Amino acid sequence: MKILLLEDDKNLHASIKAYLEMEGFSVDSAYGSDDVYDLTFYNCYDLYIFDVQVPGDDGFKILKSLKDAEDKTPTIYTTAQVDISSVAKGFDVGGDDYIKKPYDPEELVIRIKGRYMKKDLLYYKDLHYDRVTKELFKNSELIILTEVLRNLFHQLIIEKGKIVSHGVLLELLEQPNPNALRVNLSKLKSKLNLDIKNVRGIGYMLEEL
Repeated sequence: MKILLLEDDKNLHASIKAYLEMEGFSVDSAYGSDDVYDLTFYNCYDLYIFDVQVPGDDGFKILKSLKDAEDKTPTIYTTAQVDISSVAKGFDVGGDDYIKKPYDPEELVIRIKGRYMKKDLLYYKDLHYDRVTKELFKNSELIILTEVLRNLFHQLIIEKGKIVSHGVLLELLEQPNPNALRVNLSKLKSKLNLDIKNVRGIGYMLEEL
């Protein structure tokens, strides 16, 4: 899950980012509105975490600008401003949640996992995969695979950490044979930077990170 973190307090920013990355999230850093506008122009994100009082446009104006540009990314505000008018303004411009400062990073992670991570998404390094639509993304960019490679990846990712037998994988090939399987798995490893382990005589396994 790729997150854009907007927080101008550099010490707090560093600690929150480190905690999120320890939990397996990919985090880009923004310290003011200019950073947000630059990063969102070139990147897509799964979630925004925005402070309100930051250099340049405040967090409310930033999100309104993004929503006006049809950006539908869910947003959590982290702020000490929790009076009714501020909360209402945050939701009016498209915010989804508030966390009052100071807060425990663990609370933030619990909210992210409980509310914003799609249950059908599987994550591996910088990849996320929708096992229902079979869409694969690398840093939020759609990756196109051949049908054979897509089917092999699907089988390995849904069984991540478990051995998938040669027989199961061979059935996914157009012309099933061990050499073709090795070639296609090599292509998959190279294209996606996967850690695929050959369990001799049994099958293959996408190793846990």
